[in-house]
Amino acid sequence: MGDVRVQAVVAAESLGLRTYDAEQMSAADLSAFTARPRIDFGAILRTVEPIVEDVRARGDAAVRECTQRFDKVEMDDVCVPIEALPEPKLDAESRAAFDTAYDNIRAFHEAQRATDVDVETMPGVRCRRVTRPIGAVGLYVPGGTAVLPSTTLMLAVPAALAGCQTVVMATPPRPDGTVTPEVAYCARRAGVTHVLKAGGAQAVAALAWGTSTCPKVDKIFGPGNQYVTAAKMALQNSEAMIAIDMPAGPSEVLVIADAGAPPTHVAADLLSQAEHGPDSQVVLLALPGLDLAAVEVELAKQLDALPRSDAARKALSHSCVVRVPDAAAAARLSNLYAPEHLIVNVEGAEAWLPSLDNAGSVFLGRWTPESVGDYASGTNHVLPTYGYARMYSGVSLDSFQKKMTVQTLSEAGLRGLGPAVAHMAGVEGLDAHARAVTLRLAALGSA
Repeated sequence: MGDVRVQAVVAAESLGLRTYDAEQMSAADLSAFTARPRIDFGAILRTVEPIVEDVRARGDAAVRECTQRFDKVEMDDVCVPIEALPEPKLDAESRAAFDTAYDNIRAFHEAQRATDVDVETMPGVRCRRVTRPIGAVGLYVPGGTAVLPSTTLMLAVPAALAGCQTVVMATPPRPDGTVTPEVAYCARRAGVTHVLKAGGAQAVAALAWGTSTCPKVDKIFGPGNQYVTAAKMALQNSEAMIAIDMPAGPSEVLVIADAGAPPTHVAADLLSQAEHGPDSQVVLLALPGLDLAAVEVELAKQLDALPRSDAARKALSHSCVVRVPDAAAAARLSNLYAPEHLIVNVEGAEAWLPSLDNAGSVFLGRWTPESVGDYASGTNHVLPTYGYARMYSGVSLDSFQKKMTVQTLSEAGLRGLGPAVAHMAGVEGLDAHARAVTLRLAALGSA
């Protein structure tokens, strides 16, 4: 046991993990606990804005030049219909894995279809709420340090189910100018209509403004680096007239673990998000009895075996462990942090759900790693980060739809409701509003 403790001390020092005791945390400690790695969006916007304006002015030519400059790729076609891509060559195991993910994602999002509302609020006054698809959507699929065909499925499947007519997928091209086969396969399978072979701010700008080959979209979805995020946030407040799915920051996970949680699993779950990038963040809430020393040893051991260990190590340097006395304290701190991913690796995990309010996606129980949601359980992995889970939901079928309200009044309905409306309009000094009602009431009275 002594050897493990010595290893744990060495591991903890090398990992740079901050450690807190929940019962002794000051206001400053709580502020540090909820803080995310700082992003200097001011500086990033100064880099992004000229790119956005160049694409607005010169379209495809600007996209080509940016792609050559940043990705070292020369292209002829910037955006092409999906049919123009060659049939991707994938092995049988890969196709089967992506098909399983497609089926589960489709099943879960299909179940999200809501029944339109139709209510008679008073006699003769019928109010409805009907659903319509967003006409054109842009899906950003990253392709820098990791290939993400799973993101293609997470975005394109609900877009197709919603009935979006134009679905443009933007993804960085490979060095030869082609699209990664796995991404192309998922795009074809899930209903993408156009492929924009570009990444970064230039891709977001092309989606927002439109070019001679790239259709303009109404809403842009998908994760990306700081430049992609900055471009999305800048363009949603511009003359481009586009919406975005949500604000976003680096990936993150919060793990709640009790005495029965295997240290190997806890460490693997933490590293599954740390490996995303150096600005990712992971948090462990350790309930009494969890062998923290064993977790720290496992972190160091598994970290050394990761191909992306450098990124994960940097992520751990601004991550933390908090010792919590009980479930109530753990739920309180989790809700305060509002993680993108929340793993509850405890006995009787289902009982925790009513106390969990702020998280992008929750993973309950010993056998539910975050990875299943990232790929193929059926839930969506495009989630709010940076604490935005307090007020934003992850991507869903609703994200690709809009709602319209409809009202229909009969003569009796206007007679019953009209006087109240006319009076309220008069109180607000809006005479034309009142007249639109009273003139009709007068006509009914003379009929």
